[in-house]
Amino acid sequence: MKLKTRLIIAFLTVILIPVILTSVIVFVLGTHQIHSIEKNYELKGTTVKSLSNSVETMSALTEKPFQELSQVAEEEPARLEEVSYLEQWNRRLQKKKSFLLTTREGEITYVGSGKKQVDAILSQLPEYGEASEASQNGIYLGGKEQVLLKQIDVTYADGQKGSLFLVTDMKDMIPEIETFLVRMVYGVMIVLILTAAVLIYWIYRGVMRPLAKMQVAAKNITEGNLDFELKQESKDELGSLCRDLEAMRKRLKDTTEERLKFDQENKELISNISHDLKTPVTTIKGYAEGILDGVADTPEKVDKYVKTIYNKANEMDLLINELTFYTKIDTNRIPYNFSTISVNGYFNDCAEDLAMELEPAGIEFGYFNYVEEDVKVIADTEQIKRVVHNIVNNSIKYMDKKKGKINLRIKDVGDFVQIELEDNGKGIAAKDLPNIFDRFFRSDTSRNSSKGGSGIGLSIVKKIIEEHGGKIWATSRENTGTTMYFVLRKYQEVPIHE
Repeated sequence: MKLKTRLIIAFLTVILIPVILTSVIVFVLGTHQIHSIEKNYELKGTTVKSLSNSVETMSALTEKPFQELSQVAEEEPARLEEVSYLEQWNRRLQKKKSFLLTTREGEITYVGSGKKQVDAILSQLPEYGEASEASQNGIYLGGKEQVLLKQIDVTYADGQKGSLFLVTDMKDMIPEIETFLVRMVYGVMIVLILTAAVLIYWIYRGVMRPLAKMQVAAKNITEGNLDFELKQESKDELGSLCRDLEAMRKRLKDTTEERLKFDQENKELISNISHDLKTPVTTIKGYAEGILDGVADTPEKVDKYVKTIYNKANEMDLLINELTFYTKIDTNRIPYNFSTISVNGYFNDCAEDLAMELEPAGIEFGYFNYVEEDVKVIADTEQIKRVVHNIVNNSIKYMDKKKGKINLRIKDVGDFVQIELEDNGKGIAAKDLPNIFDRFFRSDTSRNSSKGGSGIGLSIVKKIIEEHGGKIWATSRENTGTTMYFVLRKYQEVPIHE
């Protein structure tokens, strides 16, 4: 879930859940409190709306006593002169936060409450005969003493006039209503706290868990530990960040491994070059000392020593050239000069050069061309020549037969021209064959060391062919020989339509 969606849900939840749960709390607590109020105060048909109107609620509390006392005032007014009877009623009314007050001919004859409270309302008491239908619901008297009056006019047995008042204190609510409000406030607070806590936990869990993992990952990367996996657990922005961080870790690990491999290869290259240079240098030094010391005491020996020195210097020059070319190929700075060349013309010349080079070495050379005269390719003549000579020199280096053979075949294979160089040398083991084009790979270290070579010749060949848009591979059988194949795409003229 996206972080934006999570925040929208949290926003709606903060609004909706408290509203819904508050409504439920109000309904449940309200129903319970209304039932309790109706039971304690002998009320019927009470609603939350009526409870919210304090005048209506307090009026309802004394509705039944008002009706009963009105009936007594009409049928048995003499009883309202009995103090014991009035006390009985007053005790009953005290449970309803009310008391009785009676008057006769404008004089107070009975008070069911303290003098202080009576004095505050005495001046506001209506006179006899002022009772109306409105008094059944009560007359609210504000001011310091907030009370609700219900007036019942009485004509006593002796003909005197008076009034009976039900006085209800309005300053304090019904305890159950207070309890209801307090509980409702607590309930709303609990709902808000729980809602906030759940949402905070939900957001914290959704945000902090991936952040904690990313923090650990960042610490590992800082410390150089890249051997771990940062799994993406969600599809939100943090999940995408985890995925990007994991991709960065993999890239860093690959880069680090490549750098370590490159450093190792460079060390191997230096070691190989040092070893391969040491042999001709030692030879040159030895023959030069032989000349200086007079060991070469005849013109023939001097000529032989000089030729040996020259040949070893050439070997060193070839090795240095190969190293120089390797640095260019490793930094993609090979100077290619592509041109359209005739396959037959180019490889015929190449075959002549190879025949002249192989003849002094006593190696039989065969050339077989199966390509039509008009077939052309786009290639760098110098670099393709380097490819052929590197392969041939590799074959010469590991030739173990007394009568060596090397064959060059040129074939037409559809859109490509295929070049094959076959020898009858020692061959390559099947387990080593897939790796022969890797940099510095040497299938047999001791054997290769004895033969010399930096181990980069075939990797250079592969790079050049791939830069030409071609492909190179090899087949080999141990003690039988090896065949190297590479293909070059044909040049095809695109007809121009007028």
